[in-house]
Amino acid sequence: MRRFTAIIVASSTFGLIGCVADTSLERAVVGAAIGCAAGEVLVDGRCVEGAIVGAGVGVLTN
Repeated sequence: MRRFTAIIVASSTFGLIGCVADTSLERAVVGAAIGCAAGEVLVDGRCVEGAIVGAGVGVLTN
């Protein structure tokens, strides 16, 4: 149930990112926050690694 809730929260956040993020820095910060949450919930305590990957994805996507 924890993973299902995390997936729902992450998909909702991804949907709202298109409305909020205007710059690469904002996308990186939001991506890092989502990656940290996903790493913490899905991989049991891997917040830092998830944040790094999330920030990279946030910067590269446009």
